[in-house]
Amino acid sequence: MQLKPEKDAELRAKVNRETARIPWSELLKHFAQGNVVWVADELDLVDVAVRIAHDDKASISAWMEAGQVAKVSDQQCQEWIAADASLWASVVSPFILVQQEKRKPH
Repeated sequence: MQLKPEKDAELRAKVNRETARIPWSELLKHFAQGNVVWVADELDLVDVAVRIAHDDKASISAWMEAGQVAKVSDQQCQEWIAADASLWASVVSPFILVQQEKRKPH
């Protein structure tokens, strides 16, 4: 499904506006339903959300194979609860994409 570039820019802007930091504790019910997807910090959360919205199976499969996109694991869940983590989140229904705050280079 290819969208015109202006539509892609509109979608990117919409996704960017709707991306926010949220405490992990507020996402637990979505995690329990299997709808929370982790995005590696080397990827751009908005780019991933736009690709998922476009149902770009090739990009999504490549990221999954590289271990850069995956359903949140029980171990991640426990670590984020213990750390009282706050994550960046973007909704691409039915999924909520989450990403830890990018580490700043020292």
